[in-house]
Amino acid sequence: MKEYKLTDWLPTTKKEAELRGWNELDVIIFSGDAYVDHPSFGAAVIGRMLEAKGLKVAIIPQPNWRDDLRDFKKLGRPRLFFGVSAGCMDSMVNKYTANRRLRSEDAYTPDGRHDMRPEYPSIVYTQILKKLYPDVPVVLGGIEASLRRLTHYDYWEEKLRPSILVESGADLLIYGMGEKPITELSERLLEVKGEVHAGDLPHDIPQTAYLISQKEVAALPENPNGQGDLTLYSHEECLKDKKKQAQNFRHIEEESNRYAAARILQQVGKQTVVTNPPYPPMTQGELDMSFDLPYTRLPHPKYKNKRIPAYEMIKFSVNIHRGCFGGCAFCTISAHQGKFIVSRSKESILKEVKAIAEMPDFKGYLSDLGGPSANMYQMGGKDTALCRRCKRPSCIHPKVCPNLNTDHQPLLEIYHAVDSLPGIKKSFIGSGVRYDLLLHQSKDAKTNQSTKEYTRELITRHVSGRLKVAPEHTSDKVLYLMRKPPFEQFYEFKRIFDKINKEAGLRQQIIPYFISSHPGCTEEDMAELAVITKKLDFHLEQVQDFTPTPMTVSTEAWYTGVHPYTLEPVFSAKTPREKLAQRMFFFWYKPEERKAIINELRKIGRNDLINKLYGKS
Repeated sequence: MKEYKLTDWLPTTKKEAELRGWNELDVIIFSGDAYVDHPSFGAAVIGRMLEAKGLKVAIIPQPNWRDDLRDFKKLGRPRLFFGVSAGCMDSMVNKYTANRRLRSEDAYTPDGRHDMRPEYPSIVYTQILKKLYPDVPVVLGGIEASLRRLTHYDYWEEKLRPSILVESGADLLIYGMGEKPITELSERLLEVKGEVHAGDLPHDIPQTAYLISQKEVAALPENPNGQGDLTLYSHEECLKDKKKQAQNFRHIEEESNRYAAARILQQVGKQTVVTNPPYPPMTQGELDMSFDLPYTRLPHPKYKNKRIPAYEMIKFSVNIHRGCFGGCAFCTISAHQGKFIVSRSKESILKEVKAIAEMPDFKGYLSDLGGPSANMYQMGGKDTALCRRCKRPSCIHPKVCPNLNTDHQPLLEIYHAVDSLPGIKKSFIGSGVRYDLLLHQSKDAKTNQSTKEYTRELITRHVSGRLKVAPEHTSDKVLYLMRKPPFEQFYEFKRIFDKINKEAGLRQQIIPYFISSHPGCTEEDMAELAVITKKLDFHLEQVQDFTPTPMTVSTEAWYTGVHPYTLEPVFSAKTPREKLAQRMFFFWYKPEERKAIINELRKIGRNDLINKLYGKS
């Protein structure tokens, strides 16, 4: 393995900048996460992209916001702008459970400490920077800002909040995956002579959002992609009427999933948030370039002998594509990455695998070759002209789109190429597998054959004893609201899984993921889930209580009480008592839950289920 010097990482201190011979910086990035120089960590990716443009970039990870603010002052003023990101996860999901309890550890912090970042770092860091350097532009990015770019429901504050641009005071927000907008922004700012000021920021870059006064709205140029403007209900109207918030969300989601989208305007107070349409999906070459930057793939040396849980988890894994066309109602991936799949080339993937194989503690086992979903590599519309007109948030719900190419052959070729590399004993698939894609019957016989081969190869060669899949529920009514396939498909996939294991002489398990308290789910649905999973002989481990996160259909239904697409009422379990009453059904097999479950089943008039769970005694 290559021996790295301190200057192989982006600088985090004045001394490190001086070691590179720099006495001035162009961009300083503040991140809520520890600095891991790896393509799975957003601040590192953006830092390396800017570095590739010839800019002098520094990263200040997890600055101390409680003291005399020396971390915010130590590198002074950048010539172009400050970048601010809360980190790879929404800071509130990162910090709290669905019951608003503090999590046991922060996965993106050395030794898992959870006192190293504030709540809403995007807001806290930006406000500090604006106070210290009022004239220096602050550009927000990362998932926290991305999902809060317009009026959104905040579960932890239990209220609707305006765009994070309003609360933070940032000058520009980049949403989604930031490589293309940050590259264009830096190129444009390099044309400014001397120091850049907030007023110098361009407002016509795709995939950015900004605030303007009411007077400036009339002077906006036309949306360059010809799709015009979409004016949402104002923040104040949404505060008064939950249905208006639900209607807004439908438009936001649909525009997020279009090739060419409308520009979105939303008034908040005396200002308007302008959200420019996203860029078209990246090309394979652009994605390869992002992954092929000179990362050390290691945490910064300042963390020596400290464990960063998120890094340990992905250390020997490879991300092979971006985007997800599943459109699950509770998931934020399509709101951030979009539904269009962008896949890396075989060469780029193999280059990364070879770099992992050279790591001193690598034992020959890749923990994952996947993406947001394990088996969507190189999939997309057969006729892209149809995709350009489509605004469906999911390509596979309620049914698989006939225009979707579901060929698993390119993915099989990746597996074969990786497994034949020296030093690779086995590559496991740790990402969740979409079994609805494996069960789909295409009109093309070759595609069906590739799917069959892929299923067998996955089960016999790429499972580390346990295969993760996410049926999420057993009730078809709840599954429909989740935009997940009917539960019958899980039964079918399990039959295939068990059959292949038997034929191959393997003893492997399926580990299903389930969610309680999702909008539309009642105690009765959870009681039936308990009976069904008992029949399947599952003692559930991978379960979670639904957490409302900004910018998902499920969150809007949970908050507004109506489905954003139909405006029909949807029940949600909201109180801690209601939520716990649902959750306990996951654990019907635990003696300590038995009495409460029996009482609850009597209360809802389902004595028949008591017999099914515990027998007539």
